[in-house]
Amino acid sequence: MSRRSLLVSASALAVSAGPLSALARAAAKTPKVLAIGLDGTLLTRIKDADAPNLGALMAAGLTAPSSIHAAPLAPTLSGPGWSTIITGVWPDKHNVKDNALTGHQFAQYPDFLTRIETAKPSLTTYAVSSWAPITDTVFSSKVDTRVSTPAAEYDIGTTSRAVAQLRDGDPDAVFVQLDNVDHAGHSYGAASQQYLDAVHGVDIQVGQMVTAVKSRASYANEDWLIMITTDHGHTDAGGHGGSSRPERQTFLIATGAGTAAGSVRYDVKMPDVAASALAHLGVAIDPAWGLDGRPLQQPAPDDFDTLRPLLGTRVDETGIGNDILGFTHSPPPGWSVDNSAMGTGGVTEWRGWSFTTDEFWTAAQTDQQRESNVRARNVFAVADGDEWSDKPLSGTFDSTLVSPAYAVTGGANATLTYSTYYRQEPPQKGEVLVAYDGGTPVPVKTYTTDTSSRTETLTLQVPAGATTASVRFRYTGGNNWYWVIDGVQIEQA
Repeated sequence: MSRRSLLVSASALAVSAGPLSALARAAAKTPKVLAIGLDGTLLTRIKDADAPNLGALMAAGLTAPSSIHAAPLAPTLSGPGWSTIITGVWPDKHNVKDNALTGHQFAQYPDFLTRIETAKPSLTTYAVSSWAPITDTVFSSKVDTRVSTPAAEYDIGTTSRAVAQLRDGDPDAVFVQLDNVDHAGHSYGAASQQYLDAVHGVDIQVGQMVTAVKSRASYANEDWLIMITTDHGHTDAGGHGGSSRPERQTFLIATGAGTAAGSVRYDVKMPDVAASALAHLGVAIDPAWGLDGRPLQQPAPDDFDTLRPLLGTRVDETGIGNDILGFTHSPPPGWSVDNSAMGTGGVTEWRGWSFTTDEFWTAAQTDQQRESNVRARNVFAVADGDEWSDKPLSGTFDSTLVSPAYAVTGGANATLTYSTYYRQEPPQKGEVLVAYDGGTPVPVKTYTTDTSSRTETLTLQVPAGATTASVRFRYTGGNNWYWVIDGVQIEQA
């Protein structure tokens, strides 16, 4: 039986049982994905430009400003950027550090269209790009159709091919990359009128693709997830590759898949595009794949994210704009910070554990590898002895972040997970301790060497009779480096 016949049959059964509920109507529709990449496009300049189609998508769905890495993890270039978006993992896994895609690990971390083909080979996948390495190399030969648009046709040819496929074909997952905004950024700079004109041009092309989707004869029976994103930003003068905030800027605009009209989120990251496409098409994400992305349809805010409304502007820091909201010392409900052994003075923002954002923390001092903190999301906790020591102080940095008491069952193992990023300089030390039922904290992990951004998973042997477990993160040091903690959980099977 054809997929369309199955769709009609499902709808007929639902009707025979009575009026269709919202859930039944959604289940009766065929899921499809359109991901459009606008190379080198700044979200702020989309808002400044004449871009009604992108504006309409933002009004109808989700807008998520985000940021990417910088060197040494990978420079802000197209090769690493598109590889991250398409594979759903950061450069420390896909290993692309340049535009030649040298040393890539796409066999281990394939593109999302290849994962779709592997899981559901009956689905139709299509990729077309103006920058040839994307469709020549990042997407594998398992994708049903890969088209690298000839240079003479550029974005016009890419758009016409995508429109034809969306309007006349029956694709299930489509990826499109347009290049002209990046070209304008290199030639004229992101602050130029030419850059705004290029944004206006791709806005028209995005509108043509969205119109092609909505004009499909079967559109009423389809459930489209449309995502718009970019690989990096641009400086006002033009160019990218460095660590400045404009170069590190990315975003996701998404409609469909239950996204709320006009909503804004800060927990979405570049690898989420691939994960969201897989989830929308019903492809189960295997933990063994090691994806860094998580489906935008399945938000998982943590306790620290609740602090965003409390974030304030700088106090002592001079390199952070007065308009940037980004730090608080107030912990979320149930959490506490023990500064009883903490030195005095120093930079106010970083006296003891602080709660902050990428935008604020990396601006405190660029090119000290804070930009490599890619696995923390939204608001996270930081102990930063280096920045604290930038003003006169007395004593040493000795601060402990204390979690709520999590319910546990005595005599059974529990799992402690958190994302972390730790940069070391002696005599600095990071200690993770767990206290059961308010008792003496027991060390479970110690950091005394550099630890790249990662998700830590520790097995806890819960003592017999214990009913609660509380985690302590103690950072000691002086004018050394820093420690990031986010997404803390204790779970039992």
